[in-house]
Amino acid sequence: MKLIINFKPFSFQLTRKLITSQGIIHSKEGLLLQIKDSDGNYGWGEVSPIEKKDLQKSIEDLDFIGRQTTKDSIENYLCDLPGALAFGLGTCLADLENLTKSKLNFEGFDVAKSAYLLPTDIDPLESIIQYVEESSNTKNSCTIKWKVSELDNNFKEEKTLQKILDILPNNFKLRIDPNGGWSRQKAQEWINELKNEPRLEWIEQPLPSKDIEGLFSLANQIPIALDESLVEFPYLRKTWKSWQIRRPALDGDPRLLLKEIEQEDSQTVISTAFETGIGRRWVNHLAARQGKGGNPCAPGLAPGWCPKGPLFNNNPKLVWEAV
Repeated sequence: MKLIINFKPFSFQLTRKLITSQGIIHSKEGLLLQIKDSDGNYGWGEVSPIEKKDLQKSIEDLDFIGRQTTKDSIENYLCDLPGALAFGLGTCLADLENLTKSKLNFEGFDVAKSAYLLPTDIDPLESIIQYVEESSNTKNSCTIKWKVSELDNNFKEEKTLQKILDILPNNFKLRIDPNGGWSRQKAQEWINELKNEPRLEWIEQPLPSKDIEGLFSLANQIPIALDESLVEFPYLRKTWKSWQIRRPALDGDPRLLLKEIEQEDSQTVISTAFETGIGRRWVNHLAARQGKGGNPCAPGLAPGWCPKGPLFNNNPKLVWEAV
């Protein structure tokens, strides 16, 4: 069956800047994909990598594939394409399959059950106190994620850690994410402080993505979750036996990730890369499926960090028309 590929650029500003050890993110930009088959059915996708160079590479790969192609041709390319482009094309094909045979029922996800991502441009203590108070009156998640960066901050994170532990209720969990910004020495210092802390759920990507030996060594002492290393070295998805932070929009064909999540021993945690409504439809579905797995825990969907508007509608056609 012949397919026609169309795409449009999009961009939006986050509701507040996200400071990480790798830099500051103010906005997202990418492509919306629409694939039409010869019967007039549509599939919808999104390509929104973090790095601009990866977006340019995706555009070049789309030009190579061509505007007119076939399903078999796209399937043959998927495993060799950048993860963000493979996600976008994979969701398009899944939509077309859904109309003909597999009948995938997209599940929504209550974002209030997502881990709470602390603002990175203010002292986290204020945000934690407010969130804990709000959670006592609502059904919000009891999981907090703290990105530590030492960039553009007017407070010392090591000193802040003890203050956080002093006010964090016993039923809460804490995730700490240096985004690969620590040395082995610094990681060990934090581990020494946290190794007997029952409220610590894990430290996420404490070392640079290439320091695989160091990450395995730290995982013998304390729960370690991988993120960036999984994107750069996909083979780790099969060999890393602890928590894996998977951002579907960067991860490749989501049909493969769905199969992984539904394995009983999966320790996969779904996380956002700040998507439009087209990409978020799949991210939320995967988060809902993850929550029904053998190791359920709060996904990282960062509620409130994307603005509101038609670009974030659950109906892909309305998202497409909004650009």
